[in-house]
Amino acid sequence: MAEDGAVTLYNKTAITDAKKNPFSIKVGLAQILRGGAIVEVSTLNQAKLAEEAGACCLVITEPNQQGISLMLNPSIIKQIKRAVSIPIMARSRVGHFVEAQILERVGVDYIDESEVLAITDEDNFINKHKLRCPFICGCRNLGEASVKGEIRVLNNMDEDEVFAFSKKVTAPYDLVAQTKQMGRLPVVHFAAGEIVTPADAALMMQLGCDGVFVGSEVFDNCSDPFKRVRGIVKAVRHYNDPHVVVQNSCGLEEDMEGLNVSEERIEPFGEGV
Repeated sequence: MAEDGAVTLYNKTAITDAKKNPFSIKVGLAQILRGGAIVEVSTLNQAKLAEEAGACCLVITEPNQQGISLMLNPSIIKQIKRAVSIPIMARSRVGHFVEAQILERVGVDYIDESEVLAITDEDNFINKHKLRCPFICGCRNLGEASVKGEIRVLNNMDEDEVFAFSKKVTAPYDLVAQTKQMGRLPVVHFAAGEIVTPADAALMMQLGCDGVFVGSEVFDNCSDPFKRVRGIVKAVRHYNDPHVVVQNSCGLEEDMEGLNVSEERIEPFGEGV
């Protein structure tokens, strides 16, 4: 018999050996993505182009997917995985541990468990300790994550205040205490949403992000999608060098015309505060 706790059971079925999948390995796999651009693709050609342009990882999704994303057809994931040499990521629905098991079995390197309407918590999301793959989870506010302003406030708190603060934001005390010690969230932090120009990517990096997600819209209505993706990748790598950002922003005007953010998609500043 294995030692107590060595085998994790779900419905009387052993799905993973915890000793073979320590948390430190998952942390190391996540760190591989730091300083890179993760590009969303839906076809084999897009995947090859993104890899050639320098993407550090690919998110494989259904084309023109709206709302909550269902798990992609495993055969498409296998096809793209065989064709590229960089890590790949695929999405599962929040709490759908069977989809996550399938994606892990197919061979994805990371699983994206994030939905626009879902709030990250311990009750509804998948227990990540039962799977080998590192997970990506979205966040919108403190408690789900944090921002620099709150971290600066946290740095000036004593131990009792940190404990009260963790209760206020409904975050585990150990995580909040580690955040205070490090001066930042102890996770790889990628920005996502409307990152369509090299300047957008450089802005996110200068604000403290570890990398960016680039949506599949970068491939739409574009005469040279390679140049567009390559420009964003270089801006992520050289975000503190204005000369590089300028070079990779030149000549993109026509290709960026279809990517303007409409007024309906802009949230008024301060609304809801």
